[in-house]
Amino acid sequence: MDIHEWPRCIKSARQKSRLVKTDRDKQLIQLDKRRDELWKQKMLLPMVALEHPYQRGWKRFFVLRDDVKHSPRKDFYEALLTKINTVEYHRDRSFKRKKRRKQRYVYQVKAQMLREFSQHSWDINRIKLTEEEKVCFTRIETFDVKTYHTEVKYVFAEPWRYMLKIMPHMVTHVKMMDADIEGELSYIDVHIDNNHLWPRINLLTRGRSYRWKDEFNERAKYINKLKNIPRYAGKEAYLELET
Repeated sequence: MDIHEWPRCIKSARQKSRLVKTDRDKQLIQLDKRRDELWKQKMLLPMVALEHPYQRGWKRFFVLRDDVKHSPRKDFYEALLTKINTVEYHRDRSFKRKKRRKQRYVYQVKAQMLREFSQHSWDINRIKLTEEEKVCFTRIETFDVKTYHTEVKYVFAEPWRYMLKIMPHMVTHVKMMDADIEGELSYIDVHIDNNHLWPRINLLTRGRSYRWKDEFNERAKYINKLKNIPRYAGKEAYLELET
C-alpha cells in the first residue's frame, strides 16, 4: 500500500519521530523562557538593610582636590564628576596587583582613570553632557596596525582637578532572597546541565550553539588560507598555497 494512500489520521514512522523532536524543542523553548522570567523576577526583588553591616574590602573613587573645592567653578566640576567618576574595588587597601616581569612576579599599584568615551558613546550622549562640559574633553585618535582601523576616544583634559580617595567598602544592604524562585532556578539549571541541553537551547533561541573552542578550531572547509597573508606579500606567497 502506498504511503500517500493512508488515512490522514495514520502517521508514518518518520512523521512520528519528527513530532517527538518538535515537541521536545518546544519544551526547551518554554524552559528557557521560564528561566528568563525567573531571572527578571529575581532582579526586581528589593534590597534589604542589614542589621549588622560588614566590610568587604576597599573601594577607590575620585573626589575634588582641596584647591578646586575653593574655586569659583566648584559646582561645575562636582556636577561633571558625577558623570565621569569611576569606582574600583579591591581586597587590599594598597590596590596592588601581581604582574610578571623578567621571570618573576612584582606588585604594582593598579591604575585608575576617569571615564572615557568612544565615538559612539560621545555621539549618543546618554549621560547628557552639556556643551560647556564637552569643551573639557580632548579627542584622541589611535591607529591599530593589526586591524588598520583608527580608534577615537574622548578623554577629560584636566584630570589633575580630581584625586583618588580610598574608603572601606561597607555592605549595608543585600538582595532579598525568594526561596521559591531560587529553588525553581536551581532545578532548571541542574536539569539543563545534567542533560547537556545548552547547545540545543542556544540553537533554538539564539540561532547557533557557541563553543569557545570554535574560535580557535575552524572546520577544514571553512578555513580561509588567504586570511593570514599580509597585503604586501609577493606573488610567491600565493603560489605556495596551490602546491
